[in-house]
Amino acid sequence: MNAHDREICLEGLEGGGHRLTPQRREVYDVLLSGRDHPTATEVFLRAKGRIPTISLATVYNCLETLVECGLVKQVNVEREATRYCPNLEEHGHFVCDRCHKVTDVPLAGASRLGKSWKLPAGFSVTSAEITLRGVCAECDT
Repeated sequence: MNAHDREICLEGLEGGGHRLTPQRREVYDVLLSGRDHPTATEVFLRAKGRIPTISLATVYNCLETLVECGLVKQVNVEREATRYCPNLEEHGHFVCDRCHKVTDVPLAGASRLGKSWKLPAGFSVTSAEITLRGVCAECDT
């Protein structure tokens, strides 16, 4: 984790009443380094390489805290295990039907996302989850 990412993490955690523990730092670092939307088990396996004593329960607790503090988003794709994404920009996800890889997709006009839909009177969009499915370039060859 570089100094800028560490500062963002520290501010987010402290704003939520938490401190930056070595375990939280490692879990956040795993998410930032891969950017591949890992599951909690995948985060656990990667973090265990650097912190051999870390438990799966600790990883779940760290992920929960990072989500609660707004540093990470949960990505739920149908009935699959929850995945975690450190990209806090408005974006959608593309899920490959063959390899199941999840890729961030920038949204054109994301700041107007709520204005792109005909909502009933009085409704306002506070968040949106857009998931596209298909076949990625690697699997399409």
